[in-house]
Amino acid sequence: MTNESDRTIAASVDWDAEAARFDEEPDHGLGAPEVRAAWADRLRGWLPGRPADILDLGCGTGSLSLLAAEQGHRVTGVDSSPAMVARARTKLAGRDAVFLLGDAAIPPVGERLFDVVLVRHVLWALPDPARVLRHWRALLRPGGRFVLVEGVWGTVAPVGLPADRLTALLAPLTADVRLERLSEAAVLWGKEVSDERYAVVAAV
Repeated sequence: MTNESDRTIAASVDWDAEAARFDEEPDHGLGAPEVRAAWADRLRGWLPGRPADILDLGCGTGSLSLLAAEQGHRVTGVDSSPAMVARARTKLAGRDAVFLLGDAAIPPVGERLFDVVLVRHVLWALPDPARVLRHWRALLRPGGRFVLVEGVWGTVAPVGLPADRLTALLAPLTADVRLERLSEAAVLWGKEVSDERYAVVAAV
């Protein structure tokens, strides 16, 4: 499902212009208490129970970063949009978090510094997901994990990354892959959805 036209769609978006209204989407800004609580609960199950170093790639305005920080984790967020990074820094001011401007595919961080690579709705739009995942794996400490939230969106011209493809890409890189279907959890999206949405938690 991921192809050059998919990436062209993602690359054509002016994310700096989108930053001002990005959080208006229920699952972006997590403004509704029930949506926020649902994502916090999912993260609690996906992230380590002890304080950990989380790398949030394509972090946007930092909504998931904030939830992770509130759960006691140390967060590094990376986004290619200066406006998104600015909003994330404001949102997490005073928290144990740092936000960097950079490419999610090759983030400006060192190897083996993180316990979790957290990515939501980003991998599908990056060139050569297999290569990207290999690079991200090098950023994880031994015993670290991927937490990847992805999907396939649209009915006329669907774009995204099907779950079976992502789990196949992770198989040679990880010791354990757990797939969690999210399409029926309407509270996460602030509405009913009929497309494929899922999370993969994969330990290295």
